[in-house]
Amino acid sequence: MTRAKRTLDLVAAGAGLVLLAPLLAVVAVLVKSEDGGPVFFRQERVGYRGRPFRIWKFRTMVPGAAARGLPLTVGCDARVTRIGAWLRRLKLDELPQLFNVLVGEMSLVGPRPEVPCYVESYSTEQQRVLELVPGMTDEASIRYVAESALLAASLDPERVYVSEIVPDKIRLNLAYAAHATVWTDAWVILATLRRLVGSRNGVVHAAAASPAESGFAAQETIP
Repeated sequence: MTRAKRTLDLVAAGAGLVLLAPLLAVVAVLVKSEDGGPVFFRQERVGYRGRPFRIWKFRTMVPGAAARGLPLTVGCDARVTRIGAWLRRLKLDELPQLFNVLVGEMSLVGPRPEVPCYVESYSTEQQRVLELVPGMTDEASIRYVAESALLAASLDPERVYVSEIVPDKIRLNLAYAAHATVWTDAWVILATLRRLVGSRNGVVHAAAASPAESGFAAQETIP
């Protein structure tokens, strides 16, 4: 990670936590009040150079959801709570990952970190993505903003995820990393926000071209 990228992460994550503190507090109260369960969900993910770390999220599923289905969220998953569905739609459940960014486990922009069971299936070539610091968003996240709905249309969603979606995400991330700068990172952050605003109920509308298409080059897992 370059010094400029780390500086952007520190400034943006620090400012974000301060400015968003009231929103984070409201979300925490809503999550807790729905079923009395934990506010946060923490799960082991595989980070930079294969180092495990625990990711922060607002809990969006019922307590014990991991034992009641796949490590993927597919379509209208019955494990997702009412508040959780709203948080997922707006991606507010991801905001606690600003803490991961602040301590250096993640970056604002980088490959979404996977759970160990899926990383174990990586080929030697795919393992190159572990040389990148994982992030809160990336080009692949923009392309696959409706991933849950896509998986719901499959008879075997886990197979589709592992054999088709994961390889394509890795391809996109490696291509992007080859020419990434602080400016392209800023573009990805803005494009992520734009795509979220342009999505309604999982239906993705038209969005601007990616850095790759513009010449810059080129899971959700539970809960």
